[in-house]
Amino acid sequence: MVATTLHLYVETDPSAGFCFGVINAINKAEAALANGQPLYSLGELVHNEEENTRLRNLGLQSIPIARLQHLHGKRILFRAHGEPPDSYTTAHNNNNEIIDATCPIVTGLQKQIERSYHAGEAIYLYGKATHPEVVAIAGYINNDLVVFNELEELDTNAMSRKITLYSQTTQSLDKFQQIVEALLQAGIEVNVKNTICRSVAHRKPVLQEFCRKFDKIVFVAGQNSSNGKFLYQVCEETNPNSYFISKAEELRPEWFTANDRVGLSGATSTPLWLLAEVKRYLEGL
Repeated sequence: MVATTLHLYVETDPSAGFCFGVINAINKAEAALANGQPLYSLGELVHNEEENTRLRNLGLQSIPIARLQHLHGKRILFRAHGEPPDSYTTAHNNNNEIIDATCPIVTGLQKQIERSYHAGEAIYLYGKATHPEVVAIAGYINNDLVVFNELEELDTNAMSRKITLYSQTTQSLDKFQQIVEALLQAGIEVNVKNTICRSVAHRKPVLQEFCRKFDKIVFVAGQNSSNGKFLYQVCEETNPNSYFISKAEELRPEWFTANDRVGLSGATSTPLWLLAEVKRYLEGL
């Protein structure tokens, strides 16, 4: 029996691909690795397994933060998420060279939240407490803040009546605005600091428009990417025929019908080379 192809028409989302912060971090890693000397990253550089595998093959060694105190005289890359002050102190005390790839947007958030802390404000942060960006931010203000990911986690009757509200840079802008409105309705005075990255916030309407144009959507992201999970949810809500994968091998022919128009997109931590690989795979089905 002769196999037939599906003849899929595949178009890649022009807004997909690495954000500036990730591009900057990867460029710094590749430049540092060019001389063949060891380079260590505190945690994986991006939330994308395929890109991290590529970087490991170039020589980047990802280590947990607990190992930092045991490194002496090495080169250490601080990723786009940022690091708390303790990481800088430990690295310097052990005579390590720091290659700082903290995203400028994250650095700006760290400075803003420090100013609020020194002004004695009650600081609330919409984000995930275990996310490396949030862990780093908390380190700048001695963990003197309230971190929450759902409004239900807050007791609006018991909390401060006047707060300064920040957000992790990769959170949903819509949800952030809903939280602000709910807090105001609860009688809480909110000093709103919209610190969501514009490249993340602006992706939603663009992605919605893109998803409406196709029969099927394939969204590519790492399993641990917060941004990926949020953007895939946007895809699903806009086009129910959406599929989440992390690599081309996870594609299934039964998801598609002959001559389908397929839209291909990805998270801000998804490399363009991986999207190109998935596109070739789809076109060969």
